[in-house]
Amino acid sequence: MLASVTLGEIAARLGGELIGEVSTRIDAVGPLDSATPSTIAFLANPLYEKQLAGSHAGCVIVAPAFRDAALARGAAIVTPDPYLYFARLTQWWAARTRPAPAPGVHASAVVDPAARVAADASIGAFVVVEAGASIGAGVVVGAHGFVGRDCSLGAGTRLAPRVTLMFETTLGERCFVQSGAVLGGDGFGFAPTAGRWEKIEQLGRVRIGDDVEIGANSCIDRGAAGDTLIGDGVKIDNLVQIGHNVRIGAHTAIAGCVGIAGSATIGAHCMIGGGVGINGHVSIADRVVITGATQVTRSIAKAGVYSGLFPFDDNASWEKNAATLRNLHALRERVRALEKKQS
Repeated sequence: MLASVTLGEIAARLGGELIGEVSTRIDAVGPLDSATPSTIAFLANPLYEKQLAGSHAGCVIVAPAFRDAALARGAAIVTPDPYLYFARLTQWWAARTRPAPAPGVHASAVVDPAARVAADASIGAFVVVEAGASIGAGVVVGAHGFVGRDCSLGAGTRLAPRVTLMFETTLGERCFVQSGAVLGGDGFGFAPTAGRWEKIEQLGRVRIGDDVEIGANSCIDRGAAGDTLIGDGVKIDNLVQIGHNVRIGAHTAIAGCVGIAGSATIGAHCMIGGGVGINGHVSIADRVVITGATQVTRSIAKAGVYSGLFPFDDNASWEKNAATLRNLHALRERVRALEKKQS
C-alpha cells in the first residue's frame, strides 16, 4: 500500500472547502462510528448525524448544513454533495493503493492467433480467447475468463476472474464485470409441441454500452432474433437475470436478484429495487423507480415510484381479487361518503 496522504492533498485533488490542518495525515477511508484519527469519514444521511459528535475521524466530509456540527469535533471538508465526494475519493484511493495488472498474456492463457489483443491489455492465467475476438487498449481479462468468438471489449474494460463472454458479445469502454457473470448465453426460448419442448435457437447477440457495471453471477441472455441491448452507464447488481431481447436504457440501476423476462423494455435513468420481477414484453418509461420485491405485470407509461405485492392464488381467483384491489381506494371513499350521510 502507498504511504498516507495529507488532507491538503485530498482537497487539492478533489476540491471542497477544507477547514482544518492541511498537514493532517490520512491512511484510511472509513465509517464514522469506527474511524480513527487517521481516517477520513463522511456524513451524507442525516440519520447518522448522532454519530458525528462522538466520531474519532481525523476529518469528516459534510454538507454545508452540518458544517458547524462537524467543526465542533475537528477537521472537515465541506461540499454540496458528500456522497458524491466520497465516491470520487474511493476511486482515487483505489487507484493509488491497488496494484494494476501487468500488461501481457499469461503463459497459461490460450489466445487464438486470429484474435486481436492490444499490446497493453492484461490476459490472466488460464484465459481462453477465441478467433475474431477484439480486446482493446488497457483491457483486463481475469484468470479463467472466456472470451468467445468475435467478441469485442472496448478500451479500459475489466473482467474479473471467471467471467464468460459467449460468441459475438460486445462491451463498450470502461465496463466492469464481476466474477461468475455470463454474458451472451442462450435465452430461454422453447416452443411447445406434443407435450415436449422444441428449442428456439438464439440467433441474436448481447450488446453493452460504455461505463456499464455488471455484478457477480448475473446473466444477460443473447437475443432470439434481434439483440439484447444494455445502454451506457447501466449498473447491474449481483444475481440479476436479464432475458433475451431485453432493452435497458442509459444510466438505469438494477439491484440484486432482479429477474427481467424476455423482450421487456426499460427506460433510461430508472432505479429497480432488489428482488423485483418484470414480466416479458412490458415497457417501462424513463425515470421510473420500482421498490424492492415489486412484481411488474403491466407496462408503466410515466415516471414515478411504483410498488406492489399480491398474495399467490389460483389464477382465476387472483385476477378477480386484483381487479377489486385496484378499485379499493375508490370503494373506501364511497363508504366514507355513505357513512357521513347516515350520521
